[in-house]
Amino acid sequence: MAEAACPRSRRADGSPLIANPKIFAFQPVWFFPYNETMVRTEHVLDSWKTVREDTIQAVEDFPADDFDFRATPDVMTFGQLARHILDAGDGLTGLLLAGDDNFATPDFREKMTKQLRNVEPGPAGLAAALRESIVERTAQLAEQSPQFFAHIITRFDGQRVTRLEMLQMIKEHELTHRATMFLYMRMKGIVPATTRRRLAKQAAR
Repeated sequence: MAEAACPRSRRADGSPLIANPKIFAFQPVWFFPYNETMVRTEHVLDSWKTVREDTIQAVEDFPADDFDFRATPDVMTFGQLARHILDAGDGLTGLLLAGDDNFATPDFREKMTKQLRNVEPGPAGLAAALRESIVERTAQLAEQSPQFFAHIITRFDGQRVTRLEMLQMIKEHELTHRATMFLYMRMKGIVPATTRRRLAKQAAR
């Protein structure tokens, strides 16, 4: 049974998908342990845009005078959380687009800094930068080939992942910190946009 009978026996970068692809040549798609086509790049990019829109809305909804608010003295303020989301998104995707495939080097943070953008002062400047960043980065990423996203890189914690998996992690990172921003909003009596939409849908039934 030729290996060619199993078109998914190798990854896009040429590495074997499984130890002996001939054995599994006629198994259904769900049998395989990893499938680069199972998670669509456009879905990851579109869902990240949606996540970012609600991050931006949180920045615009939060009182400008309270951007230094934090739940306890040892955690980031609301403003710092929003800026961290911006910088991490810009820095990590910037390195991906630059072709960097090792984020575990000693100069990782220095390389990240070179990918950051200037931000006008105040909440309005931060919201504008968050919006500009997601439009720019998702457009750049959408132009990349499947082989680009299938390429294996070393994450900053030493784990080996594809670029698409790294992009998914960047989105999840934003979701994690945005959840804290939403908590701060609740502490200030502000209902986040995600909940407002859900309540509006329920009211319309």
